[in-house]
Amino acid sequence: MPQPRYIWQLPDWPKLHFDVAAASPVLLRARERQGQVRGMARAIGLDEMQNIEREVWTHEALATAAIEGERLELAAVRSSVLRHLGQADSGPYSRHVDGLVEIMQDANAGFEQPLDADRLCRWQSALFPGGTMGIRRIAVGRFRDHEDPMQIVSGLPGKEVVHYTAPPSSSVPREMEAFLAWFAATTPRRGALPPLDGIARAGIAHLWFETIHPFEDGNGRIGRAIADMALAQDLGAPTRLYCLSRQLLADRRGYYDALAAAQVGSTDVTGFVQWFADAFGQACNRSMDLIQDTLDKSRFWATHAQQALNERQRQLVRCLLDAGDGGFLGGLNVDKYLKMAKTSKATATRDLSDLVQRGLLHTSGQGKALRYYLSVPGWTHGREESAPA
Repeated sequence: MPQPRYIWQLPDWPKLHFDVAAASPVLLRARERQGQVRGMARAIGLDEMQNIEREVWTHEALATAAIEGERLELAAVRSSVLRHLGQADSGPYSRHVDGLVEIMQDANAGFEQPLDADRLCRWQSALFPGGTMGIRRIAVGRFRDHEDPMQIVSGLPGKEVVHYTAPPSSSVPREMEAFLAWFAATTPRRGALPPLDGIARAGIAHLWFETIHPFEDGNGRIGRAIADMALAQDLGAPTRLYCLSRQLLADRRGYYDALAAAQVGSTDVTGFVQWFADAFGQACNRSMDLIQDTLDKSRFWATHAQQALNERQRQLVRCLLDAGDGGFLGGLNVDKYLKMAKTSKATATRDLSDLVQRGLLHTSGQGKALRYYLSVPGWTHGREESAPA
């Protein structure tokens, strides 16, 4: 009889467990960073907090799609986020983008509602309006039922490498019933000692769901929404402060490797819990950076609120702020601005000189080496000197 290759083929599946003592140090570090994020959030006002949550939500939506190789339009994501926050917006609309944002909203704000098969199927259906992905038809609103193996594959046709094979479609309903029962049984209750560390639970939930891979498509995005829901349940409140998907995207290879290693190991998933807790801690670091970045942007606009900028200048400043400190490779010069603004060289030079005189930009270098940088306190733009020239 062949030896089991994947954890779902083991006799003790799905009894996933971990060594609490071994995982405790990294879980404690993650908790400390989580506390630092919450401390930063408490130290700022409600208006600023709303701006920060909007930015985190926007970038998390972009990241969870990018992990799957899908590039979403920033403007469409921002517009959808604003609408889901109840703020009027006339930006571009995409049913596909709106479906993803709606899932993230439901997982976070609806963390107290039961997670069941119907809810998951509605999430998956929202990802594929019209039942297609590009021109390919997708089975939506139901668990997969095809007879072909569900496999994670890479490589060119004829040279494919199979990284993982999920349980057969016929067993998915039973597998999901066990998963959802565990998720419900381990949900933290108010006033009661949690049966499982909340960060570890979020990691195990994500691993378990991805191991089943119950849908024909969309499993990664839904699995990350489940992890976000588990983290909100751990906190006991909806929050969009944690940049988990951004961290997973930044270490996408490590993320895939950690899942793959756990899926071919044993039902002792200590290694994955440790990896996930460390990733969550790094996500908290990203959150603190984003909070500071958002505060920098808000203060910049407040400082220059009385400046009467033309639309080209305003769009340029927004672009530079979105790029962040050092994010605009090589700095801005006239030629780059010409391509962005699609205007004459004389107008571009006049716009930039005006922004320098008003104090929104400062310069470095001369002649062809002249570069323009946002005058944001603390931003170095990758250079040793940060003071205006």
